[in-house]
Amino acid sequence: MLIESLEVFRTVARHGSITAAAQALRYTQSAVSRQVAALEAETGARLFDRLPRGVALTEEGSCLLRHAEAVLDRLATARRDLAALRGLGAGRLRVGAFPTAVAALVPRALAAFRAAHPDVTLSLVEGRTPELLERLVAGDADVAVVSAPPDRPLDGARFDLHHLLDERLLVAVPRGHRLARRRTVRLTDLTEESFVVGSATAEDTLLRATLPHGFQPRIDIVAAEWTGKLGCVAAGLGVALVPALAIRAAPADIALLRLHRDDASVRQVFAATLASRTPAPAVAPFTAHLSTIAHSSR
Repeated sequence: MLIESLEVFRTVARHGSITAAAQALRYTQSAVSRQVAALEAETGARLFDRLPRGVALTEEGSCLLRHAEAVLDRLATARRDLAALRGLGAGRLRVGAFPTAVAALVPRALAAFRAAHPDVTLSLVEGRTPELLERLVAGDADVAVVSAPPDRPLDGARFDLHHLLDERLLVAVPRGHRLARRRTVRLTDLTEESFVVGSATAEDTLLRATLPHGFQPRIDIVAAEWTGKLGCVAAGLGVALVPALAIRAAPADIALLRLHRDDASVRQVFAATLASRTPAPAVAPFTAHLSTIAHSSR
């Protein structure tokens, strides 16, 4: 049973005339008559009594009309909902991001997106890159802001990766530190320093990935959160490596120093989606906001 036939049938029933229905639909009268006849043949029911002037629904026609109106109204609602999703007048956007991206980059992009599309429901989950990629695979996130060092690239066949920026590490020292007035430092300048790290295990991986071979930082203090880590630095308990994305969270009583270009390492930051799935309509405009903000922060 074609949707067009139901629409024609409903229009004839509303106008009580094949001629009037043809005019309303901009069809020929014979085309409307054929549609009604085909629908009667398909249902095995006489839907209209032909009168000297116009037509009148039979009891079977009245029964079908109730169902036809329900189907056509539901279809119209579906079309409106789809249009709203495409136009971002509805829908949702589920974002995942690694911790330092949540310091400023992702919240600023979410705020810009919400200002442009206030009817889209937003959610944000923080996690490490492997966990975020698992959320994409499980269908629990629409887009994830993830990172990887250049020598350990992410799976570009499994994920669509939109490059946002290359993030460098900075060195956080207390304002009164002997190096605080330097703009750039070498790692050899930090040989005798105590490092404040975020995890006795995860941070070890970070250090191996970013520091030159043979450099063995002394680790005395482990502080899980950035607030605690930078607070320890401000109090003079050590120095810390700080991803550039986290500098918005840095307190005023610490100094941030660049690493010399020969010691500096980078990690690449991407907006990732699952390659095998069509992204939600909200993903593209959100990624555009991420790109704009990432570009402005370089």
